[in-house]
Amino acid sequence: MNASEESRITAASRGWRKRNDTPSLPEVHQSMKIPLKGSFLRKLLAFAGPGYLVAVGYMDPGNWASDLAGGAMFNYSLLSVIMVSNLMAILLQSLSARLGIATGRDLAQACRDHYSKPVSMGLWVLCELAIAACDLAEVIGTAIALQLLFGIPLLYGVLITSVDVILVLMLQNKGFRHIEIMVISFIAIIILCFGVELFLSRPDMAGILHGFVPKTEIVTNPQMLYIALAMLGATVMPHNLYLHSSIVQTRKIDQSLAGKRSAIRFATIDSTVALTIALFVNAAILILAASAFYSTGHTEVAEIQDAYHLLTPLLGTGMASILFAVALLASGQNSTLTGTLAGQIVMEGFLNLRLKPWIRRLLTRLIAIIPAVVVIGLYGEGYTGKLLIFSQVILSLQLSFAVFPLVKFTSDPAKMGPLVAPRWVRILAWIVAVIIAALNLYLLYGTFF
Repeated sequence: MNASEESRITAASRGWRKRNDTPSLPEVHQSMKIPLKGSFLRKLLAFAGPGYLVAVGYMDPGNWASDLAGGAMFNYSLLSVIMVSNLMAILLQSLSARLGIATGRDLAQACRDHYSKPVSMGLWVLCELAIAACDLAEVIGTAIALQLLFGIPLLYGVLITSVDVILVLMLQNKGFRHIEIMVISFIAIIILCFGVELFLSRPDMAGILHGFVPKTEIVTNPQMLYIALAMLGATVMPHNLYLHSSIVQTRKIDQSLAGKRSAIRFATIDSTVALTIALFVNAAILILAASAFYSTGHTEVAEIQDAYHLLTPLLGTGMASILFAVALLASGQNSTLTGTLAGQIVMEGFLNLRLKPWIRRLLTRLIAIIPAVVVIGLYGEGYTGKLLIFSQVILSLQLSFAVFPLVKFTSDPAKMGPLVAPRWVRILAWIVAVIIAALNLYLLYGTFF
């Protein structure tokens, strides 16, 4: 590293108001060594993992509800929304990884340092709402899967999901790599299940290709726009931006400028590959709904339970419904693991408040369980699908409050030094941030006026 580079890195550290003495997720911070020498593949495998934890949020039960509704109601038309949302996600997650590696701060810590206390507290509250909405989707999705596979009543299934805190604590105690392996295993189960489902449903390939072409009707049709925004909220997850900026720091990297540049490159490859897999899963859910439900006139299917019961008669085999439920259970459990980590990162980063993991997890889960129990108790099980889609719209509306700070920080040479995002990336990121904000304002206007 030459003198000018060293001075720029020193100047970048002055871009923050306070020195960051508390690492993100201290119990696993820099706990995994990266080989300084070795082949490209060996280094890539050492960095692989955080991207898959992030990808979990892009295929959680909330996605299922919005993707099923979109496919059943509008055929393949909203595939373009899934694709565009995924491209946005790849860009934003790469910025999240860049922030964590370059500054040694997660997004929550960066917000706490940069903004005034009232603004920081407001951002924390909004992020907690997003995590609660995401956790609500996980709770309902897991409970539905337990009901479909084992006949457990939905209300009891919701209560059972609180027990998964034990699984999370066991994995955290064994080391971060165990969490990554568990997550990747669940993703493999989901991919396998949907690969078989697509084979059984025999979708229209020409229709699929046409569905990836964006259409103006998506914006002009209020009902289609509502589902599209639910997809956006379910795909580009706000809490994932906080999560990714933290878990990339689990790797013990060379702290030189060259070492950080290399880490950013490998972390970007990791998240891009993982999110491309998530694109396949999301598209597969919508394609399954379009080929099985829309094409047979079942356009009203928006509930996961309805989809489960219809798959067997429509596809001619009971295996279709079983695989669907197994994939849903794997998706719910995966989301539980990453939701726990995100909650811990957000609370510790914004408030500098450290609670025991089981207390933090139980608080988050109770916030999700209470509305689920109330809705099921008052309105019955038929409203769970609407609750799932509504939770994803909440995520979408909160998204800008995570995206704008992220883009702002990674575009600031005073904070990032020589690792500031390239000019073309900054331009794209601001365009994405503005588009997301504009779509959400349009949704609010349409909803209230």
